[in-house]
Amino acid sequence: MTFGQNNFTRSMLAPLLTAIPVIVIAPAILQPFALAQLSIFALLALSLGLIWGYGGILCFGQGAFFGIGAYSYVILVTNLSLPWTSLILAICCTMIVAACLGLVMFYGRLGDVYLAIVTLVFTLILNRFMNATAGPEYQIGSARLGGFNGIPGFEVLKLPWSDLLFMPDILFFYICFGILIMAWIFCRWLLRTHFGRVMIAIRENERKVEFAGYDTRLHKTISFAIGGGLAGMAGVLYANWAGIVTPNLFSLTQSAEIIIWTIVGGIGTLIGPIIGAILLVFLKLLLGYQSVVDNYFLLGVLLILVVIWFPNGIAGAAAQSRFMSRTAVKKWKTHSNRTMNARRS
Repeated sequence: MTFGQNNFTRSMLAPLLTAIPVIVIAPAILQPFALAQLSIFALLALSLGLIWGYGGILCFGQGAFFGIGAYSYVILVTNLSLPWTSLILAICCTMIVAACLGLVMFYGRLGDVYLAIVTLVFTLILNRFMNATAGPEYQIGSARLGGFNGIPGFEVLKLPWSDLLFMPDILFFYICFGILIMAWIFCRWLLRTHFGRVMIAIRENERKVEFAGYDTRLHKTISFAIGGGLAGMAGVLYANWAGIVTPNLFSLTQSAEIIIWTIVGGIGTLIGPIIGAILLVFLKLLLGYQSVVDNYFLLGVLLILVVIWFPNGIAGAAAQSRFMSRTAVKKWKTHSNRTMNARRS
């Protein structure tokens, strides 16, 4: 095993070792219901962190894919009564929609600004459409879309022995947290593959990658679809967590929050969006108990302060301080060695 493979293996073991104390200690600090919510939104932020931080694709449509995944699962499970099969099919449906949208945008040579606008409009169109589906004619099989009332009362994910347990909330948190860890490992692995390196190169200079003979539009479409699939998976878990899906999943507020989580956590890292989502969603839960100041106003102020003080986000600032501390230690060791050599001579 080479040094690079050994280093990669250790980096893969790090989240697994971190997960052990989280699984044991976290339920004693917070309610499992809230922990599951934090894990779901962390997965949603990870989906944007992958395509924006490493693919250079600023997408306002992660909220749309989040909602598509949730609605797809509910419609499928209502008609099939197979929760785990419906989860896989819902993720596939979301990836297909993301791939189709990506083909139109990337092969249409849309610029970054227009791409952000198109994904934003796509989200707003879905929100407007789903709010208008209250009539009885808006029905897919046995599932009625319900308009602004949404779709309640559907079968949720269960393990074969979950009915024997007295703590289903903790079990669902373990499922959400486990999927988050696996998604993070998958993203780390993807970025180390040839495809991931090309994706990062496209972010740096797309034209040079094209001159090297790569189809950048295809690579961006695939990465966009993968990000959409991760957001769709988060949507499926959210539907199981909330027990209802409504058009609010497609709201502009939801899409904007995902971007804020990613910026605060740190663009260009995978752990940064996860940290940003957990911190800001937890802060939002705490602020939900007061009505003196609007929560979104406080989040906006926090975003401005983070951008001013930590341009690279929380994860970027932590990495920079760690690098500076290592540099300081190396300088101190070098200085000490020189002093000792001078004394000996």
